[in-house]
Amino acid sequence: MTSMENPPATELVSVNIQGAICHLKLNREAKFNALNIQMITELVTLFDWTAERSVGRQGELHDSSGVPFLRVLVLSGAGRHFCAGADINMMRDAGANSKEENRQDSERLDRLFNGLWAHPCFTIGAIQGVALGGGAGLVACLDHVIATSNVKIALSEGKLGILPAVIGPYVYRRLGSACFRRLAMQASRIDAEEALRTGFIERVVDEVESLSGAVEALSNEVLSTGPCAVTLAKELTLEFDRWSGSDDELRNFTLDFTSQMRGSDEGQEGLSSFLDKRQPNWKPEELE
Repeated sequence: MTSMENPPATELVSVNIQGAICHLKLNREAKFNALNIQMITELVTLFDWTAERSVGRQGELHDSSGVPFLRVLVLSGAGRHFCAGADINMMRDAGANSKEENRQDSERLDRLFNGLWAHPCFTIGAIQGVALGGGAGLVACLDHVIATSNVKIALSEGKLGILPAVIGPYVYRRLGSACFRRLAMQASRIDAEEALRTGFIERVVDEVESLSGAVEALSNEVLSTGPCAVTLAKELTLEFDRWSGSDDELRNFTLDFTSQMRGSDEGQEGLSSFLDKRQPNWKPEELE
């Protein structure tokens, strides 16, 4: 039986679990939380570990010891900046690597971004300062991003003569074709106003201290939603993204999907609690 005990040991990413909420913080402040191989590996491991211990994956609210499985994942960065992108030493080493070695590095990055994009929890970003290159990729993979007013985001790879290819699918899905193309070509930093307008982020707050309050309020809102519904919403969206059948087949798929959800334990609990005028079993007592 999967349990919430013994999270992976890490050095460059801190882990703080509070009930059904897991806070992951990039903790390489002296390097502006730049992504090196160790940090990437730790994040990949933590995304896998938390995903496996989510309500959406387990289908249960608690483990065998009564400890809540995870429903919300919060990603942040220590210090002045969220993430300055790839570590300069890692980028320098890439120039001397073989084609196969660079392919392996790219596969590691793909696991990082896809692990966050497809994570079964509701993922929240609390970002400040810069989010460049891979840092912008992390932002694009989150479900809801709250940023301070001083934030600067860039698909900065073009300044180095390369392209945001690995992060590209995720940024493209968040921003759309024209905006992704422009920012990839431009490769310059956009401010909070433009990030909000283009859909890179969802909310702007004035001070770093305000991030925690905004994250807490949003987390509480998410905890009032059926946790399996949150996970299945991502799966439903992925089906829409890659749908290649006819319109009639799509309509039938949504009918089957709806029937499945209504007949599930969570769907029955949600409908029953509404009719009985009580709180559903997934809503924490302190929020009632």
